[in-house]
Amino acid sequence: MNQPPNGLSRRSFLARISALGVAVTGVAALPLHGADPSHSRRLFKLCLACGPIGVPGEPRKMLAWAVEYGFEALEPVPSFLAKLSNVELDAWLGEMRERRLVWGAAGLPVDFRGAEAAFDQGMKALPDFAHTLRRAGVTRVATWLSPSHKTLTYIANFRQHARRLREAARVLGDQGIRLGLEYVGPKTSWTSGRFPFIHTMAEMKDLIAEIGRDNVGFLLDSWHWHTAQETEADLLSLRAEQVVLCHVNDAPKGIPVEQQVDSRRELPCATGVIDLKTFLRALVRIGYDGPVVCEPFSQELRGMTPEQALGTVAKAMKQAAALVEQPL
Repeated sequence: MNQPPNGLSRRSFLARISALGVAVTGVAALPLHGADPSHSRRLFKLCLACGPIGVPGEPRKMLAWAVEYGFEALEPVPSFLAKLSNVELDAWLGEMRERRLVWGAAGLPVDFRGAEAAFDQGMKALPDFAHTLRRAGVTRVATWLSPSHKTLTYIANFRQHARRLREAARVLGDQGIRLGLEYVGPKTSWTSGRFPFIHTMAEMKDLIAEIGRDNVGFLLDSWHWHTAQETEADLLSLRAEQVVLCHVNDAPKGIPVEQQVDSRRELPCATGVIDLKTFLRALVRIGYDGPVVCEPFSQELRGMTPEQALGTVAKAMKQAAALVEQPL
């Protein structure tokens, strides 16, 4: 499938709804070990990403909104950054510093899931894309993996993903950019095609190891962690530098975990179905200091004005952060 400039969001894939996209970079397949218990303060940043919450992502408005609603990081818009002169970019980055905002992550603009021709076309444009990010100081890119395939077996799909993502990671790595990969956990998703594919953290570790690039890591999502029925121990098996980006959300009540549907989620802390305190506490314990984005796939938010949606999301994100702001 063709991807928009800032990467193909899974919302577009699921609901054919256009969105700005999600973002962030990646880390490496390094030897795993437990968390450092000395970490007791959250280092992660609450990041404004407009696409996942259905708000128009005009960069100058995004910057003002991030300040107004108390976000700490901002999703980059590469198409905007590419048009800025050196003077304009310096002014933009200066304003971000003044407002104490850091960058979140950009989406990977390469179709690595489909036909070889589409992949090759995306790869031709990737060096310029990566240069644009490096010039602006963006160091994170992220994307998601489809959890099933109509025609490729698991092994064939695994090999194709490893080869293609290795090529993309090499180009990004040359510019100092990390690539985060997200597995999709719901059983309703990975059983939707003939051949199930990666849908757990353990399987993603295998793929990252096979890619073999030290700038590749995880995009962790509380929804997929929950629907994959993973635990705090799974999260604590990672090191901070292996996590590029995180998403947070909640799940509807009264639905067995095996029947949860990826496109039907809730705002963080809305229902308590997802143990967000455990999820975020693990991020604190491993010392993760990157962006955390709200990804609720909420039609209710899309019916609000931008200001209403931003206020609602900011409140939910701050409520989630408060879960780990006391000593662990």
